Amino acid sequence: MYQVRLAQQELTGNYAEIIKITAEAARQLKAGKLNPRRFDVRFNHFMSVYAHLLSRQAEKGLKLAAVYDKDFHPSSGNWFYFQEHYLLLALHAGDYAQARQVLQTATGNVSFGKQRAAAQQRWELFRAYVDFVQPSARPTPVRRRQMEEWALAIPEYSRDKRGHNVAILVMQVLYFLRQRDLDAVLLRADRLRKYQQRHLREAANLRTRLFLRLLLLVVDQEFDPVRSARQASALLKQLEDAPPPGEAFAEVEIIPYEALWQLALQELRDGPPMPSIPG
Repeated sequence: MYQVRLAQQELTGNYAEIIKITAEAARQLKAGKLNPRRFDVRFNHFMSVYAHLLSRQAEKGLKLAAVYDKDFHPSSGNWFYFQEHYLLLALHAGDYAQARQVLQTATGNVSFGKQRAAAQQRWELFRAYVDFVQPSARPTPVRRRQMEEWALAIPEYSRDKRGHNVAILVMQVLYFLRQRDLDAVLLRADRLRKYQQRHLREAANLRTRLFLRLLLLVVDQEFDPVRSARQASALLKQLEDAPPPGEAFAEVEIIPYEALWQLALQELRDGPPMPSIPG
């Protein structure tokens, strides 16, 4: 009955109810009303942090993840999956130092190289976001080269990457805004526009569509931060009011779109992208 209730609430996107169900199960376990040998406490932990992430309660979820982490052994098969959500909670809570610590712990695990290629690619994408919001004062030449190669790569719209294509293209736009590379920004913006038109028609992608309109508005306003912020006010209000997606394959917000928008504006305030100099 417990698992059926969780499945039902997940299908309807009622993550607040999942938080209640998992909290009640934890209380019953502590009170000795559930058999600890039959009750999967790690599954209960995971569903709790997952629901906190999707219900925009990142700060509370992050505190719980720090406590629950000790119950997931680094050699277990579901440890990496829990760490992904631990990292996302840290990023959504704005605790970028904690996010980097989780990232280093996960990628430093001796079994990291045995993860599926798709999983390793997700972690590389997470690393790109962490490096962007908390750049190293002196990145190694190897890391700089890796970042440049990643930024130039064209994401493949395969089923394995479903839910991460926008995250890849958005990170590339932000990266080239920071590099002040106008040609590269315009190229990625065009890819975003085409991706939006072809792949983001479902209702679950409302927040993603609104955010992409914000990024494309920057191009329309010729990268002027003041005009962009002024013209974006109505779209930003719609974004803030839009509910989080309740479907498993909706586009993933590695960092909340509202925070990414502020990062984009900050890059514009630091200076607009410039065209390449021939020769």
